[in-house]
Amino acid sequence: MQANEAIALLKQLIETPSLSREEDKTADILMAFLESKGVVAHRSGNNVWAKNSYFDIKKPTILLNSHHDTVKPNAGYTKDPFSAIVEDGKLFGLGSNDAGGCLVSLLTTFVNFYHQPKLAYNLVFAGTAEEEVSGKNGVASILKELEPIGFAIVGEPTLMQMAVAEKGLMVLDCIAHGKAGHAARNEGVNAISEAMKDIDWFHKHQFEKVSETLGPIKMSVTQIEAGSQHNVVPDQCKYVVDVRSTDAYSNMELLELIKAGVKSEVNARSTRLNPSSIPQNHPIVKAGKNLGLSTYGSPTLSDQALMPYPSLKIGPGDSARSHTADEYIYLKEIEEGVALYQSLLGQLLMSEGPSAS
Repeated sequence: MQANEAIALLKQLIETPSLSREEDKTADILMAFLESKGVVAHRSGNNVWAKNSYFDIKKPTILLNSHHDTVKPNAGYTKDPFSAIVEDGKLFGLGSNDAGGCLVSLLTTFVNFYHQPKLAYNLVFAGTAEEEVSGKNGVASILKELEPIGFAIVGEPTLMQMAVAEKGLMVLDCIAHGKAGHAARNEGVNAISEAMKDIDWFHKHQFEKVSETLGPIKMSVTQIEAGSQHNVVPDQCKYVVDVRSTDAYSNMELLELIKAGVKSEVNARSTRLNPSSIPQNHPIVKAGKNLGLSTYGSPTLSDQALMPYPSLKIGPGDSARSHTADEYIYLKEIEEGVALYQSLLGQLLMSEGPSAS
């Protein structure tokens, strides 16, 4: 019955457009669902959250988080992205896999435990906005309202395996400086040549520390711009670097190492999307291993990057389907997701005297 309710809710969410920064209608749906279950719910902007009925500040708290915003529909869609279509055991629709299936499975799990007394941990559910654009009005805007949090479970499609680490992101705007001159004469300093030296460094450099779960840091030069006309030696060459950071360094540490390694001027657009991880011996990871779940390091970014405490990314669906045309999730995956979330959390919630650290 719980899985059927989750699927019905997901259909309603699919059929209600919720592009990033335009999630007000799906926030309405989440509020109404929680209130229909007798849950005291709160809202800030398009973020919706609730605490379990017997919340006790003396107990450690688990945050259950997933997002209800979506990307824009892929141009290759052959089905209506805003119609919840069931075919061959698949539920099609925009946001079905990323991350609607996770959202409704976590929400159903929260409701299951909401009224239960004497839980070993508190539970907080948060259905949040702007994840797809790493927006400042998403989960980051309500974290203080939810504190203190011991650790988080972040619902993203992982085939219900445990992503115990996740890469962070920095986008760097770099400028190599030269000196303008006439191309016909041996004068000036070509900024493109200067940039090429640093670009080669970005391509080849290996940092000393390597993450056990995420491997080496990856840096890719993805855009370049220089020159005003063919006969002028350029005095500036601008380029952009995509840096996928790991839990071996914080973004700020990494930025300082990069600045020391190149001659170019380097400015990070943001350092807020940090890598994240959770220890292999953490109680929630042990609980997952008890269920036969495997662990891995995830290369894709989620709202974990904005959370200053340990977090585990896990959820029904497959990341490979995210942002694709005719996105779908198997109905069976939602059924299994609800069951696994409840089994995973049940090991901790029904235990005696835990520690969330």
